[in-house]
Amino acid sequence: MSVTIYHNTACGTSRTTLQLIRDAGIEPVIIDYVKQPPARAELVDLIARAGLSVRAAMRDKGSLYDELGLADPGLSDDGLFDAMQAHPILINRPFVVTELGVRLCRPADKVREILPPA
Repeated sequence: MSVTIYHNTACGTSRTTLQLIRDAGIEPVIIDYVKQPPARAELVDLIARAGLSVRAAMRDKGSLYDELGLADPGLSDDGLFDAMQAHPILINRPFVVTELGVRLCRPADKVREILPPA
Protein backbone atom coordinates (compact mmCIF):
# COMPACT_ATOMS: atom_id res chain seq x y z
CA MET A 1 0.00 0.00 0.00
CA SER A 2 1.23 3.46 -0.88
CA VAL A 3 1.25 5.91 2.03
CA THR A 4 2.28 9.56 2.06
CA ILE A 5 2.72 11.61 5.21
CA TYR A 6 2.95 15.39 5.25
CA HIS A 7 5.38 15.48 8.14
CA ASN A 8 6.98 17.97 10.50
CA THR A 9 9.91 16.48 12.41
CA ALA A 10 9.43 19.07 15.18
CA CYS A 11 5.90 17.80 15.94
CA GLY A 12 5.45 14.95 18.40
CA THR A 13 2.09 13.93 16.92
CA SER A 14 3.64 13.79 13.48
CA ARG A 15 6.54 11.65 14.73
CA THR A 16 4.12 9.29 16.52
CA THR A 17 1.98 8.97 13.37
CA LEU A 18 5.05 8.16 11.30
CA GLN A 19 6.01 5.45 13.78
CA LEU A 20 2.49 3.95 13.68
CA ILE A 21 2.76 3.73 9.88
CA ARG A 22 6.14 2.03 10.16
CA ASP A 23 4.82 -0.30 12.87
CA ALA A 24 2.23 -1.42 10.30
CA GLY A 25 5.12 -2.53 8.09
CA ILE A 26 4.88 0.37 5.67
CA GLU A 27 7.65 2.78 4.74
CA PRO A 28 5.79 5.92 3.64
CA VAL A 29 6.73 8.70 1.30
CA ILE A 30 7.66 11.50 3.70
CA ILE A 31 7.05 15.08 2.65
CA ASP A 32 8.50 17.73 4.93
CA TYR A 33 5.69 20.16 4.20
CA VAL A 34 7.46 23.06 5.92
CA LYS A 35 10.36 22.82 3.44
CA GLN A 36 8.23 21.50 0.55
CA PRO A 37 4.73 22.90 1.01
CA PRO A 38 1.99 21.42 -1.14
CA ALA A 39 0.80 23.50 -4.06
CA ARG A 40 -2.44 25.33 -3.36
CA ALA A 41 -4.52 22.92 -5.47
CA GLU A 42 -2.98 19.96 -3.65
CA LEU A 43 -3.68 21.54 -0.26
CA VAL A 44 -7.28 22.28 -1.27
CA ASP A 45 -7.64 18.64 -2.37
CA LEU A 46 -6.10 17.21 0.84
CA ILE A 47 -8.41 19.24 3.05
CA ALA A 48 -11.50 18.37 1.00
CA ARG A 49 -10.66 14.64 0.87
CA ALA A 50 -10.11 14.66 4.65
CA GLY A 51 -13.62 16.13 5.03
CA LEU A 52 -12.39 19.22 6.86
CA SER A 53 -13.07 22.91 6.65
CA VAL A 54 -10.11 25.10 5.81
CA ARG A 55 -10.17 26.52 9.33
CA ALA A 56 -10.12 23.00 10.86
CA ALA A 57 -7.00 22.22 8.82
CA MET A 58 -5.18 25.30 10.11
CA ARG A 59 -2.85 25.20 13.08
CA ASP A 60 -4.18 27.80 15.51
CA LYS A 61 -1.51 27.45 18.17
CA GLY A 62 1.49 29.70 18.26
CA SER A 63 2.11 33.37 17.90
CA LEU A 64 2.01 33.51 14.08
CA TYR A 65 -1.71 32.63 14.02
CA ASP A 66 -2.41 35.48 16.44
CA GLU A 67 0.01 37.93 14.78
CA LEU A 68 -1.70 37.45 11.41
CA GLY A 69 -5.18 37.87 12.93
CA LEU A 70 -6.32 34.51 11.57
CA ALA A 71 -8.94 34.00 14.28
CA ASP A 72 -11.06 36.65 12.57
CA PRO A 73 -14.25 34.80 11.56
CA GLY A 74 -14.64 37.20 8.64
CA LEU A 75 -11.60 35.82 6.84
CA SER A 76 -12.51 33.89 3.71
CA ASP A 77 -11.21 30.43 2.89
CA ASP A 78 -9.07 32.07 0.21
CA GLY A 79 -7.51 34.30 2.85
CA LEU A 80 -6.79 31.29 5.05
CA PHE A 81 -5.28 29.38 2.11
CA ASP A 82 -3.13 32.43 1.31
CA ALA A 83 -1.81 32.42 4.88
CA MET A 84 -1.05 28.68 4.77
CA GLN A 85 0.75 29.06 1.44
CA ALA A 86 2.82 31.97 2.73
CA HIS A 87 3.50 30.25 6.08
CA PRO A 88 3.31 26.44 5.71
CA ILE A 89 3.81 26.01 9.46
CA LEU A 90 0.14 27.05 9.71
CA ILE A 91 -0.94 23.79 8.03
CA ASN A 92 -2.01 21.42 10.76
CA ARG A 93 -0.20 18.11 10.78
CA PRO A 94 0.23 15.40 9.93
CA PHE A 95 -1.91 14.75 6.90
CA VAL A 96 -1.67 11.13 5.74
CA VAL A 97 -2.82 9.87 2.34
CA THR A 98 -3.43 6.19 1.54
CA GLU A 99 -5.57 4.25 -0.90
CA LEU A 100 -8.20 4.15 1.87
CA GLY A 101 -8.48 7.91 2.33
CA VAL A 102 -6.95 11.08 3.75
CA ARG A 103 -6.81 12.00 7.41
CA LEU A 104 -5.48 14.80 9.53
CA CYS A 105 -4.02 12.49 12.16
CA ARG A 106 -4.76 14.38 15.35
CA PRO A 107 -4.64 12.32 17.46
CA ALA A 108 -2.04 10.08 15.86
CA ASP A 109 -4.24 6.99 16.21
CA LYS A 110 -6.54 8.36 13.46
CA VAL A 111 -4.00 7.01 10.99
CA ARG A 112 -5.22 3.48 11.78
CA GLU A 113 -8.52 4.37 10.00
CA ILE A 114 -6.71 4.46 6.65
CA LEU A 115 -4.11 1.70 7.11
CA PRO A 116 -4.73 -1.91 6.13
CA PRO A 117 -5.92 -4.22 8.92
CA ALA A 118 -3.10 -5.89 10.85
